[in-house]
Amino acid sequence: MLLFVNIMIGVALLLVLVTLIAGLVNMTRGGDGSAGRSNVLMRWRVGLQFAAIALMVLGFIIRGAISG
Repeated sequence: MLLFVNIMIGVALLLVLVTLIAGLVNMTRGGDGSAGRSNVLMRWRVGLQFAAIALMVLGFIIRGAISG
């Protein structure tokens, strides 16, 4: 179970990085609809960061339960 949580943490962190880079690229391009797209990407990034932190907390709880 702990291995699965650790893998999911890595996936969540990678997705946060991808959305961060996509937001930065969107900001540098500009153009029509850029502000709306930036807002959507920021909301996705915040949600993914929340998921990553929640998975980290879950990992700490599982590790604590395993080690006794």
